[in-house]
Amino acid sequence: MLSAHGSAPQVVQAARERAGVVVNAVCPLVTKVHHEVKVRSKKGFDIVYIGHRGHEEAIGTMAVAPESVHLVQSEQDVAKLSIAQRPVALIAQTTLSHAEWAGIRDRVKERFPQVWMPNRGDLCFATTNRQAALQAIASQADCVVVIGSSNSSNTVALTKVATAAGCPRVVRINCAKELPDDLSGIVGVTAGASAPEELVKEVLAFLNPLEGVQEVSWTEEDEYFPPPPELRDLFPALGAVLALGLGAPASPYTPLADDRTSGASQVLAELAPNSEL
Repeated sequence: MLSAHGSAPQVVQAARERAGVVVNAVCPLVTKVHHEVKVRSKKGFDIVYIGHRGHEEAIGTMAVAPESVHLVQSEQDVAKLSIAQRPVALIAQTTLSHAEWAGIRDRVKERFPQVWMPNRGDLCFATTNRQAALQAIASQADCVVVIGSSNSSNTVALTKVATAAGCPRVVRINCAKELPDDLSGIVGVTAGASAPEELVKEVLAFLNPLEGVQEVSWTEEDEYFPPPPELRDLFPALGAVLALGLGAPASPYTPLADDRTSGASQVLAELAPNSEL
């Protein structure tokens, strides 16, 4: 299974040559960015790509047209760009914070007034919605707990958003066991876009606040990204194999039949209810 962050074209090709089944689970928003890079490079553009060097998404995106892409991570990097007399396009890593992206975008537009930008922004809606919601609560909290990995760009962006919003203490954790034992007052809780809902529930249960939990609703997300077609084809066979291995009769039920309302953890639990998947 290939990463949601997207893979270099040669990685995708190598996987398909070597594996019997390849599920390319790339996020559709990243696919959009790859398409933009491919089209603009073929049209002779130099591409200024705002991203984090070494991040999986940046590696995969830059590999689409390495001879045309110029990575920038700060406003200072824009001033150092050495670009020939060709049209310039501006494209971004989807998991950046809006504040981080906006400052660099403005600097690029100052230096290249005719820069091409996509009609619809590259930033992930799941990322920007979380940041906006966090801004609404961080200034009211004595501490904000951010659930997610240290190598997750959108998780790190959330810690920066909370700090910038004026929260006096921001803690990033991977799981409930990493929570500090000296938290007090109002504790805000948020999570990176890839953090399972179970982790959030575990953290809230561990905190067990005396005055309960108040859920702050910011927006309703109604975007729908269907699962990769390879996964849809794989699930019936996978369900049969797991059922056989657990000594249970195979079921024709396919968890993805209602994938608009089924989370990944729910699907795994229904595939193998007696296992530790």
